[in-house]
Amino acid sequence: MADAGQDLGDLLARVALADRAAFERLYSVQGAKLFGLCLRLLKDRREAEDALQDVFVKIWMNADRYVPEVASPAAWLNSVTRNLCIDRLRRRKGGEIGVEALEELPAEAPGPEAAAIRASEGRRIDDCMTRLDTTRAEAVRRAYVEGESYLELAERFAVPLNTMRSWLRRSLISLRECLEG
Repeated sequence: MADAGQDLGDLLARVALADRAAFERLYSVQGAKLFGLCLRLLKDRREAEDALQDVFVKIWMNADRYVPEVASPAAWLNSVTRNLCIDRLRRRKGGEIGVEALEELPAEAPGPEAAAIRASEGRRIDDCMTRLDTTRAEAVRRAYVEGESYLELAERFAVPLNTMRSWLRRSLISLRECLEG
């Protein structure tokens, strides 16, 4: 299975070369996650949407500054997003933002309770995934964890596009039934 961090690193390298297709792919893979971070920090949907646009402009303009030896691609993207949101918070407050205000920002890592719940849910999902056919489980992982498109999956597994859609739909229904049961 391909390393998602390596894929992000490859996308960033291609974005640094002004590859628009890579930039679109990066947005499709990371946009929702980075929007969630903007929303958590700014607590205003409209401002978070504006911030996300600014984040991707920064990424487009500064992808050549990403250094793989210093940080993972996801950490770099999160850092760009977090720094931009902190700058917006500073401007919102009319200048300097004190240490007290920074302490009120939500931590990037989940708290102990959230981590325990997430781990428990992760084990349940893993258990349910083992009940799927291995090929279909692999397709689900590639679609919903790695962000591959239906078309990419259909080509990878050498099946028609509609067959891939059916596989994923039926697999998700099976997973939902397993998780509800």
